Amino acid sequence: MQELEFSETGVRIDRWARSLTRAGQVTVKDGRVALLTSYGVEIDSAPVGTVSAGRPWFAGENATVARVNGTRYRLTMPRQRGKPDDAAPAHRFLEAVRRAGGGTG
Repeated sequence: MQELEFSETGVRIDRWARSLTRAGQVTVKDGRVALLTSYGVEIDSAPVGTVSAGRPWFAGENATVARVNGTRYRLTMPRQRGKPDDAAPAHRFLEAVRRAGGGTG
């Protein structure tokens, strides 16, 4: 079994201007990206190779935009207190997608 590559809870997941959850979970595990509600119900998931993710100019440093199965989601991740900026969850998510073979940009 492959070790968990990325997991973050407390993530706000928006689709366009509609909030889907304010305390969801994003995981990159076993070659898949999954977006889950706070109750663990899957919002969307796809093989990491088909997911594109990036940080557009209008997104804050704790937010990314991911395209999963052709649907664009804005993921706003909670800030980590007491940790350096390079350990920000949004940055770690982008790195996990890149390392696992997904697209960034």
